[in-house]
Amino acid sequence: MPQRRDPVATRRKLLTAARQEFARHGFAGARVDEIAERAGVNKQLVYHYFGDKDALYLAVLEWVYEDIREQERRLNLEGLPPEKAIRKLIEGSFDHLAANPDFIVLLNDENRGGARHVRGSTRLEAMHSPLVKSVSHILNEGVRSGVFRKGIDPVQLYISIAGLSYFFFSNTPTLSAIFGKDLSSRAQRRARRRHVADLVLQSLRP
Repeated sequence: MPQRRDPVATRRKLLTAARQEFARHGFAGARVDEIAERAGVNKQLVYHYFGDKDALYLAVLEWVYEDIREQERRLNLEGLPPEKAIRKLIEGSFDHLAANPDFIVLLNDENRGGARHVRGSTRLEAMHSPLVKSVSHILNEGVRSGVFRKGIDPVQLYISIAGLSYFFFSNTPTLSAIFGKDLSSRAQRRARRRHVADLVLQSLRP
């Protein structure tokens, strides 16, 4: 008897293989043949499950963004004191980038392409809305309790949090060369993580 195909497992294998291939070669350099071979499936299954290379690339991008949103949900920020909640969000964001270097590579590639694929997503905006709402709630609680100043835009705050960590990881090789120290070391990463949290929290205080 021939083995029955498991669509969920096959799709997951293709996504995993595609994530590796796109991170290594970018959208332009990645090959569907290599993705199928890496996943151990017939090339035609790529088109069967995703339609084309563009749709597969978008599915990978949506996956890596969903990974971040899931990690943020697991932080359980609701109910924490405002300063502790923001620090935990910053540290969680930093740790996620440290653990997922392919996220930075994939986003750099998508930005070089003008975010063509991300703009076509029907899922990404919905993924981010709960995060913005949560950050806004934390800021309001901080204002009410007197630990944060008024007028902080939650979207701008999140961009700043992401940017302070993202730049560090995306530029670690050049920054290490310029300043003559290995910024990829555990000690340097700990120092940067603490600095980002302290810097952001200081900017929020009245």
